[in-house]
Amino acid sequence: MTEVAPDSTSLSPTRRQVWIRIRGLLLALALLVVAGITIAVMRSGDQHGRLDPRSADPNGSRAVAELLKDHGVSTHVVTTLDEATAAVGPGTTLLVAAPDLLTLGQQRTLHTAVGPSGGRTVLLAAGPASVDTLAPDVFTATPTKVSARAPRCSYPAAERAGSADLGGERYVTDDPGADSCYMSDGQPTLVRLDSGTGGDTVLLGSPNLLYNDRLDKHGNASLALQLLGSRPELVWYLPSLSDASAAQEGGTETGGDNEEEKSSSSTFFDLIPSGWLWGTLQLALAAALAAIWRARRLGPLVTERLPVAIRASEATEGRARLYRNVNARDRAAASLRSATRTRLAPLLGVPLADAQSPESLLPAVSAHLPAGERDIRALLFGSAPADDAALIHLVDQLDALEREVRTS
Repeated sequence: MTEVAPDSTSLSPTRRQVWIRIRGLLLALALLVVAGITIAVMRSGDQHGRLDPRSADPNGSRAVAELLKDHGVSTHVVTTLDEATAAVGPGTTLLVAAPDLLTLGQQRTLHTAVGPSGGRTVLLAAGPASVDTLAPDVFTATPTKVSARAPRCSYPAAERAGSADLGGERYVTDDPGADSCYMSDGQPTLVRLDSGTGGDTVLLGSPNLLYNDRLDKHGNASLALQLLGSRPELVWYLPSLSDASAAQEGGTETGGDNEEEKSSSSTFFDLIPSGWLWGTLQLALAAALAAIWRARRLGPLVTERLPVAIRASEATEGRARLYRNVNARDRAAASLRSATRTRLAPLLGVPLADAQSPESLLPAVSAHLPAGERDIRALLFGSAPADDAALIHLVDQLDALEREVRTS
């Protein structure tokens, strides 16, 4: 005896149907991943070795280091605060490549170390996050774009260099002895302050003039050589996130200020980069667009021929099962009543166009049946059954009504 395999229902999608439905989404996801990887690879070299005197990349600064070497200035690269503070001295120029990356505790430690050292400190693109601590007499203004600017000041190094690529951060200072150069709307993008101990602090609004691909333009090389080559030794400080001193926030302070600093820097949102917030917003927007795309309507439904012939009994049974699964007694009753009205209309001489109209159909039905036996209106146009038993009773009554009309 052979075993008959159970028939699969029309509601169960096949693997091919599932693949057809999801292949568009999978293709979109694959393109998104490939595009993200491609962009990451293309941009990975943009910041690689940025302002690193050992890097020959366009945004590196090896050309400056070689130029200083030719003039007898040795360059030492450090990545920790301890190395930077240990190397400062009267014969040293300390260049801080990214002051805003330093924590408040690191900034205070650095300012305490370089203040009495008698050397020069060069701060590149120091913004509001670091200027208040590293250069207390200076305030920041709205940044401006980087372009070739004339010095317009009496600072000898700037006068000799002439125009240079400066801009970025703009500074404001009330120090009467400060040199303010390379103006943008009346505010300098280069400021030099005397420390009072034989040293000074130079703030550059932008590091662009130190890039390899910018050094040979305008007076960039001359200005870089004079600012960084005034001492025989240059300490190039590249702040690193792996520096242990970054975890010792406020380690040089005691008392209430230290506790306040710790509490202000320990919030969860301070630890999340701003890029992740923008990324989350973009993902939410993409999800909303995908939902709109999937929920779109392309227009009214179009009747199509079935690819195979289906017996009426199978279609009726399938539709009944669907109604049963969702307890749609109202739809089932409406369908049964509509079919009965459609079959009764030709028997009573009522046009099919008026078969669903109580005003046309009910008088014709009443004329063929004895008066008072049943409520014809409730039977043909009544409310939905309350339960399955009432639905079955309705079916029996509709069948009985149709038989009486046919035999009358």
